Amino acid sequence: MEIEFVRSRFIKHFDGKTGNLYASPGRINLIGEHTDYNGGFVFPGAVDKGMLCEIRPNGTNTIMCYSIDLKDRVEFKVDDPQGPRASWARYIYGVVQEMRKLGVDVKGFNTAFAGDVPLGAGMSSSAALESCYAFALNDLFGDNKVSKWDMVLAGQATEHNYCGVNCGIMDQFASVFGKAGCLMRLDCRSREFEYFPFNPEGYKLVLLDSVVKHELAGSPYNDRRNSCENVVKHIAAKHPEGKFETLRDCTWEQLDEVRAEVGEEDYKRAKFVLGEKDRVLAVCDALNAGDYETVGQKMYETHYGLSKEYEVSCEELDFLNDIAKENGVTGSRIMGGGFGGCTINLVKEELYDKFIADAKEKFAAKYGHAPKVYDVVIGDGSRRIE
Repeated sequence: MEIEFVRSRFIKHFDGKTGNLYASPGRINLIGEHTDYNGGFVFPGAVDKGMLCEIRPNGTNTIMCYSIDLKDRVEFKVDDPQGPRASWARYIYGVVQEMRKLGVDVKGFNTAFAGDVPLGAGMSSSAALESCYAFALNDLFGDNKVSKWDMVLAGQATEHNYCGVNCGIMDQFASVFGKAGCLMRLDCRSREFEYFPFNPEGYKLVLLDSVVKHELAGSPYNDRRNSCENVVKHIAAKHPEGKFETLRDCTWEQLDEVRAEVGEEDYKRAKFVLGEKDRVLAVCDALNAGDYETVGQKMYETHYGLSKEYEVSCEELDFLNDIAKENGVTGSRIMGGGFGGCTINLVKEELYDKFIADAKEKFAAKYGHAPKVYDVVIGDGSRRIE
């Protein structure tokens, strides 16, 4: 991200003065999809692409925002009960409101921001934006008294309360807690996490972006969450002695008990989630042993589950996954909420060039455009840029 570019736009669109610069990354997730809101495990890492904002208090009660990428400007009062209509500005508005709930005395400010997280690729540009502003407001107006975890939860609450996506905590967690050269295993129930050094010698991690844009707000994402909650409700009714908050608390046997009651669609979705919980733990063991073949096998299993059981893949992503298999790629799967976006691929270095060339050629022949290619570099989390 070009700091000088963001600064030049900030100076141009406001009063010619500079402010403070803050950055937050997007993320990849090696494995553990749709498990965060089910209390399971995820295995994300921050990337070297993200959101960069410049921000300066303006001595008023008005927040003036400029989106450099969209060339759009929005203003709203700090205490505006409704907030702006522009969807991008609602992320900033939501973070302001959630940080105020945490006791941060947010005043008016001018801000401009830009991002180099590919939009719609499943790398969580929205979480990067939320985390960037949560970190900035905590630093400028809160004496950094708000904990990292509370900033994560403020970002999640922004999605829930102002943007219509009932998401889990993985994206915001990865953006705030990221560390260069490390992936993180997060237990979404206890919030305990552990850093795992990730430097797979002889392999590359690469994203292939189908350039199919997915819109998570609304029914497709929330339908799946409702399926999972419905299964938990039926299991809890059968076992009043137990405590069942999410699918994490349920066993395979209990899932089978309610199969007829919940219907085949909800059963398949819950089956994927229980399997994914087991796969994340298997990948952690495999990484500790340096066993990247097992890591790759589990990635393929996850793609199958997301495609056939959870049904959040699409024809283009299944096609990219098939090309990966044909080229001997160690592991490949859809990454992100689904309905478009990227595959994440673990590729031996000697196979990399042929795989990328083959994927571009075959995908373009079938769909009229080549996939975009992003090599993954694991980077640091939210920070102020001095």
